[in-house]
Amino acid sequence: MVVRLVAVLALALAAAPASAVEVLTGTLRSVAERGEIVLGYRESSVPFSFVEGKRPDGSPRAIGYAIDLCGEIADDIQAAIGRPVKIRYAPVTAETRIPAVTSGKIDLECGSTTANAERRKQVAFSPVDYISATQLLVKRGSGIASYRDLGGKTVVVTAGTTNEKAVRDQLARLRIDAQVVTAPDHAASYAMVKAGQAAAFATDDVLLYGLIATDAQDGANYTVLPDKLSYEPYGIMFRKDDPELAEIVSRTFTRLAESRALRWTYERWFLKRLPNGERLDIPMSNDLRVSFQVMGLDTEQ
Repeated sequence: MVVRLVAVLALALAAAPASAVEVLTGTLRSVAERGEIVLGYRESSVPFSFVEGKRPDGSPRAIGYAIDLCGEIADDIQAAIGRPVKIRYAPVTAETRIPAVTSGKIDLECGSTTANAERRKQVAFSPVDYISATQLLVKRGSGIASYRDLGGKTVVVTAGTTNEKAVRDQLARLRIDAQVVTAPDHAASYAMVKAGQAAAFATDDVLLYGLIATDAQDGANYTVLPDKLSYEPYGIMFRKDDPELAEIVSRTFTRLAESRALRWTYERWFLKRLPNGERLDIPMSNDLRVSFQVMGLDTEQ
């Protein structure tokens, strides 16, 4: 029923774009009235959403796995409203991303955001696009081999992430006296470890590997410890209680899964070379493979 409704809306808007806007609701109506879709991006969440160079107008060029997925959703939104609109990119941080979505400042958040029950009280999420876990980055030769070695040391986490609670809970469980501090973004957290202001940086494993891979000068001096503290399923974030947009997001993922474009997009960012020439070499996990299979993609074919 909802799919047929979207098709009818697209035809109606193509025939009479000015008046047909009135039949839209939620984000679709807002996009049609504004004439633009606003995508929220992160500046250093490699390879999901990060800045690489400048656009022709001089603005930062946001690229990445989540940016590509958001671009596909944006295409389907434009098809649904019946005409092309401008795509604008707006930077967000871990702390500002949820308020940016709920306030309407951005329409889609294209980053590395964990889709957990607590956040679902405020926002909605796409199907899972990646599964990560909280781990620790430390300097090689630091003598830190696990969370048990953090006594008397400082651990940095990025403000507004789920990793902070995971780390604090683990330290309390093991009765380890370590100081937990926050930094505004992943790049700043990593910089604190490099500057000796923190002994370890705790965040999602893939983001730590991304920071190491894109740090050509010093990345080899750091390593990610194997201990995993949490299960972190990622998704594209958008406003909740918006059934038209939710249906489009779901259909976009199904389309990408059925065409195998979802797998190819994953391979582009996790297995092939990044713009700086480095590779993450992170094969698709079994859990993510199953998630994609449910959406119609058999990655074993």
